[in-house]
Amino acid sequence: MARTPAEAGAYLLEHIPIAAAMGVQVKACGATEVILTAPLAANVNHRATVFGGSASAVAILAAWTWLHFALRDAGLECRVVIQRNTMDYLLPIDGDFTAHCPGLPPADFDKLVRTLRRHGKARTALGAELHLDGRTVATFGGDYVAVILPA
Repeated sequence: MARTPAEAGAYLLEHIPIAAAMGVQVKACGATEVILTAPLAANVNHRATVFGGSASAVAILAAWTWLHFALRDAGLECRVVIQRNTMDYLLPIDGDFTAHCPGLPPADFDKLVRTLRRHGKARTALGAELHLDGRTVATFGGDYVAVILPA
């Protein structure tokens, strides 16, 4: 992906308003990964840890961001939506954290693109991990649907 984190961040802030409210910033946005950061202060719960819904939203957003920009880079303008997801919370998130989505392996992405071009829509599963101070604090799995937008 030929874009800077600032360009990807500006897109998210314009098109996904909750990203601004949650203090999400783009640390990396490339062909092999997306890394988002989010502060505890904007996502804190009554126990001084990150609210579970915020953690889930940042993970969903990391995977969505990778898929959205990967499809655009493949020449496909698509509507990308989450269909279902799971989160496993491994440790309390008591500080600023990151969400890391490694994207799809190239063969899986190529299959997704072929299906989209053939049928106009396709589904894929993506994962992400939340990290705090070098530790994995949560894992995410999501199923996304992409639909090609009319020209």
